[in-house]
Formats: sequence, C-alpha cells, structure tokens
Amino acid sequence: MVTILALILFSCDEEKKARPFTSVLLETMYEDSLSIRAIEIIGESLAFSANKGFIGSIHLESGKVFTKTQQYNSIFPEFRAIAHTAKDVFVLSVANPALLYKTGDKGEFELVYKEEAESVFYDAMTFWNDQEGIAIGDSMEGCLSIIITRNGGTYWKKLPCSILPKGRDGEGAFAASNTNIKTIGDRTWVGTTKGRIFYSADKGKNWEAIQTPIINTKATQGIYSIDFYDEYIGFAIGGDYTNPAQNKRNKALTKDGGKTWRLVADGSAPDYKSCVQFVPNSNGKGLVATGFTGISYSSDMGENWTELSKESFYTLRFKNDSIAYAAGKNRVAKFIFK
Repeated sequence: MVTILALILFSCDEEKKARPFTSVLLETMYEDSLSIRAIEIIGESLAFSANKGFIGSIHLESGKVFTKTQQYNSIFPEFRAIAHTAKDVFVLSVANPALLYKTGDKGEFELVYKEEAESVFYDAMTFWNDQEGIAIGDSMEGCLSIIITRNGGTYWKKLPCSILPKGRDGEGAFAASNTNIKTIGDRTWVGTTKGRIFYSADKGKNWEAIQTPIINTKATQGIYSIDFYDEYIGFAIGGDYTNPAQNKRNKALTKDGGKTWRLVADGSAPDYKSCVQFVPNSNGKGLVATGFTGISYSSDMGENWTELSKESFYTLRFKNDSIAYAAGKNRVAKFIFK
C-alpha cells in the first residue's frame, strides 16, 4: 500500500513538473536608459552589465539595487558579457579596446585583460569552474578570437590561430545576449555568424568546427544563441535581426552533443530571437526564446511554439523551473511562468 501511494505521489509530482506553460507574468525590477544584454544569477542576486560603463546587481529577495559606472580613460565601455566564479564577477566590453574587468579585493573592478586592434570585438564569456574561464570574439587574422584563463581570471591568454579551426570570411559571433557560448563539464560549444558550432571536449585545448543548417548567407544572419540541457541535447536559434519576420532555417536541434543538427519548426514561428534557454527539470523538452520580437515557448524540443508575450527582451536566465529573469532595452524583469 505504501509503495502504491508513493508511486501515485511521484507520478503526480512528475505530472506537475511537466505541465506546459500557458502564460507568463512580467514584473519590472529595474529601469534605466540602458541596453542590457548580459545577466547572471549569482546566488540570491542578479548581476548585469550594459552600455555606458554600467554594472549593476539586484538582490532578488529585498530588491535592493547596487550600481557602478566603470570608466577607462575617457571611455565608458559597452559591456555585453558577464560571468562569475565563487570569488569574482567579470565584465567584458565589445569593440576597441577590449576591456575585461574583475572584482578586486578592495571592492573596485580591476582591469585584467586589454586588447587593442581595429577589428577587435568580443561577444560572450563564461567559466568552466572557479579557475578556468573563456571569452570569445569575432575573427582576427583568420580565426575566432578566444581568450582563456586558468588561474581564476587574473591572467588571460589568447589562443593562436594554429590550434583553432580556420575562420570563414567575416565569421564572428553576435554580442546579443551573452548566450552564444555554453559549457557543461569540460565541454564547450560556441555558435557563430556562419552557422557553425565550434566545439571543444577539453576546456578549450582542442577544437573542431561543425556546420549547422542555420541560415548564414548575410552578415546579419547566423546563430545568435545556443543552450544545452545536458551533454547531448542542445538548441540553436537566430535568424536575421534586420529581417526579424524571417523564420526559415533559424532553429536547430541536436541530440548527439552537437555532432549533427536538424532544423525544427522551419518556416514557422518563432522568428528572429536573440536568446534561447532550456526550462530546468523539463527533460530537455521545454524551451523559452526571447528577443525584441517577444517571448516564445516550446514544450516539445522546439517542434512547436506558443507566443507568450510580445514584450521585448534581449536575454534571459532561469532561476528554477517556473521563474526566470530577463533584460533588454531600459529594464530588467522577473518572469513568472504559469
């Protein structure tokens, strides 16, 4: 009898977790005249970075906001990447000069990497663990720009083109949401403007390039965002931000760790999106995609989608299987999925 009851309770709990979303409630947490494209949940706080040298954090329970403006000489950097370890928060700017800061022992941000070149442009950043991290940028001198730290972010080294796949003409990545890079364990996936996935199985020591069917014939097309539910199930989304209604060849699924990719919902909504994230505890079936074109949801690995809102957001992160946080033009918001 006890066994049967336990099975019933377990089944009901699983059914509750698997119930598809039908709506989303948006609660604005912070507003300012900023373009916010990078957020990171760090314990009970949400850290974010933006243009105008802006760095901020919101305590998720109290709502208390901390803000800071970081200046370099006369420059107020545009930060589109943010990451963290157990000890430090890191922010990385786009364009020339590339500036990478980490929080210091005295509460001030310290410049730990600078790169100056006409074509330098970094797009996204993350960490494998508290000691090892990676940032990726557009191609220079024939390959993607990839910098790596192995000592907790104090020192960063750029990988030589000799150990990277040869870049294609104009190949880079989109600094749209800090989500065109994903790490799980030692594995790393990077999505590019040419619809390719750069893959490393050993924390950036060796790389291979895998072509996906994502559209990539123009400079404004390609993979804008990727996410992996586990080491095998992954999703890529993008399109063309200059032609956002275009929804052909802008969504692809892998079930073998990125070795092969298949188009899904081809020619159907959603159209252009800048960020996609798997819903936690959904067995890899739940996906939410955001962009300035609105918020869309799939409960079947991207085969079919429902528009939950027309509200514009650039990037999103889940805290649990029903609450997420998002940012975009002029605001940060809490999403409650129902």
